Amino acid sequence: MAPLTLLSPPPELTVFHNPASPASEYAIQALQLGCQRFDVRRVDLAGSRPTEPELRDIVSRLRGDDAAALVRRGRLYAALELDLDGASDETVVATLVEHPALLATPILDDGVATMLGNPIERAEAWAVTGHVVDARPARRAA
Repeated sequence: MAPLTLLSPPPELTVFHNPASPASEYAIQALQLGCQRFDVRRVDLAGSRPTEPELRDIVSRLRGDDAAALVRRGRLYAALELDLDGASDETVVATLVEHPALLATPILDDGVATMLGNPIERAEAWAVTGHVVDARPARRAA
């Protein structure tokens, strides 16, 4: 049998990952189990944060959610008394620049599109396909 030859290189995958996030850890494990090649960009207090231009780029290529989904809703969000539902891309980027701890993870960047890894079915689909793809459980008819 002849050896396999790749006709095109695999896509460059980057995962914006926060080890404190269970969804982010799940995405990393799914990609590893799916034998995908990817780079990890750690985004926590010990890691680097996306710059303002990088955040604008992520937002401009975001699929499956609006920009406000990039903001984690939790204690800090509540303490800051934020309400970003329906906020403009500019407002979301400015908020994440000012409060980088609010960045939701995981985020997959395949060089063409970006997508949040919630729900976790998305991470499973990434692992199978090797690129940004939206996968959600089928909704049952009422």
